[in-house]
Amino acid sequence: MEGIEALMRHLYLFTVVGAALGLIFAIWAWLLTLIAPSYVVATLSILMIYKICGINHADGLADFGDGVTAHTTLEKKISAMKDVYIGTGGVIFVTIMILAVFAALSSLPLEIVPFALITAEVCAKQSMITFSTFSTSIQKGFGQIAIENATRSDFLIGLILTALICGTIMGTLGMIVLITSMASAAYLIIVSKRNFGGATGDGIGAANEIGRAVALVVSASLLSLLPIQTSWGVLAWMPW
Repeated sequence: MEGIEALMRHLYLFTVVGAALGLIFAIWAWLLTLIAPSYVVATLSILMIYKICGINHADGLADFGDGVTAHTTLEKKISAMKDVYIGTGGVIFVTIMILAVFAALSSLPLEIVPFALITAEVCAKQSMITFSTFSTSIQKGFGQIAIENATRSDFLIGLILTALICGTIMGTLGMIVLITSMASAAYLIIVSKRNFGGATGDGIGAANEIGRAVALVVSASLLSLLPIQTSWGVLAWMPW
């Protein structure tokens, strides 16, 4: 618990964790691209993500989905979110995110998948920082610790680190991916405020899962529309 509280006082480190995780996923995906087709690489990459990260964030997304889709009062929405049983809303939210990640990874060129995974993971962690920094906690728990300890400095340091990583790996495209994933976190803040009156740890988990999916989907979508150039192992986006 002391370690958790220490980490929560330095939330910008989430970005460093995301970079380390992304590197693991990238190496795994690169090895898979040597022997497997795109849809197998996508499936086993998703398996590795949840093997390493666990399902806590996905569980948060499921709870968040249950609360958002509950058509009732604010108090009952919060109750639905805290319910230990998963509902239809949660199933739909998690299914859509997994399908989005699978579709994006499957449609990306195999040589780009490792780069996209690193970028997506640091963007997912910056989405968590964004959500925590600009939200108001409504209940006790790990989420409360993160939200109450999140500062503008954490947000800015995390943003700078994430921008450096995304820009180095994927150039201008990486910056666009970062902006869109952060926009998804900003939208979640609005949704959480409207539905629950504030934020919980489930919202932070949802920001991670949705931020990753948005990052990969945007990468896949723009790569299919815009020319790119790969050199020295680094992806550079060339609009000209």
